[in-house]
Amino acid sequence: MPFGMFYIDYTYIYFIVPAILFSLLASIWVKSSFSKYSKIQNRRGLTGSQAAYNVLVTHGITNVKIEHVKGSMTDHFDPRTNTIRLSDTVYNCSTIAAVGVAAHEAGHAVQHATGYVPNKIRGAIVPLVNIGSKLSWILILIGLLLPVQYEIVLYIGIAFFSLSVLFSLVTLPVEFNASKRALQTLKSTNMLTAEDEYSGARKVLTAAAMTYVAAAFSAIMNLLRLLVIAGRRRR
Repeated sequence: MPFGMFYIDYTYIYFIVPAILFSLLASIWVKSSFSKYSKIQNRRGLTGSQAAYNVLVTHGITNVKIEHVKGSMTDHFDPRTNTIRLSDTVYNCSTIAAVGVAAHEAGHAVQHATGYVPNKIRGAIVPLVNIGSKLSWILILIGLLLPVQYEIVLYIGIAFFSLSVLFSLVTLPVEFNASKRALQTLKSTNMLTAEDEYSGARKVLTAAAMTYVAAAFSAIMNLLRLLVIAGRRRR
């Protein structure tokens, strides 16, 4: 809508601004939770690498490597090499946060070993998502510049972008399940011996999960905005 010499894009305000705010809040939450519980040592003195190893052994998994990777919050499981990589603030640290994060990454390794279906689906669509992420915005921009009779280009771009949305949605059960497996194992094996330690690990993993919820929400809101913009062109 024109306003003086400016043009206010209300689709940005309605769809993108809420997504940005949600992502910002999720980021603040996870950083604050991790920072808080990174200052509290667990009573058993268990390091992140030891916690990951214990989770694997509990589930009968012996072929997964555990390595150190530089940085903070760079922890991940690489299914291509069957390797858990733990960051500076997790690998050799005996904090509640370190144990929680390490157990979560081990949870991903357990998913991979047991053929957890959502995890297999996510892995299967990765090549399509990679292609879609490279082509989607190029096609969308070209489609917006072309006359309306060539709107098929725009919709193909939106279809490619939808693959990223699908990936974000499939990621949610994978992340929540990895945390569930981690917390159940931490409790059943008494790696965290007190309720306040277990509660702290749960808070860290819950906050981390919200970053994936925020990513999915942002992807959905971007897709809705694109559909609204495409619909306006027809009118």
